[in-house]
Amino acid sequence: MALGIATAITAIQMGFRTLDVARGTTLASQILQSEIERVRMMSWTSIDALPASDTVDLSTMFTSNPAMAASYTVTETVTDVIAGEMRQILVSAEWSSYDGRSHQLSMMTYYTKNGLYDYNYTLARP
Repeated sequence: MALGIATAITAIQMGFRTLDVARGTTLASQILQSEIERVRMMSWTSIDALPASDTVDLSTMFTSNPAMAASYTVTETVTDVIAGEMRQILVSAEWSSYDGRSHQLSMMTYYTKNGLYDYNYTLARP
């Protein structure tokens, strides 16, 4: 009986750990997708002016829950692919699960001067 209870408690703990990682990964992917979409709506001039590496301020995304913003660290890295013509933008999120393990998730996109994103941006201007 004791073996069965001990096994059940261990299985429940592993289940809670898996749920916590899944929730964290889902929220991180939503944060990253939101940031990628924000970047995609920028003009080439704004993309060209981005720093090589920057930390994203999450306080604007989590206005009703500042503790949530503090649990994720999101960085944006911009790299020249073709100087003055194409940028690679990597957005990464890091967080810790309730058991202290560190997790990371990243999304990458490319932005080209006069490309599709810039065309959509210029089309939307009044």
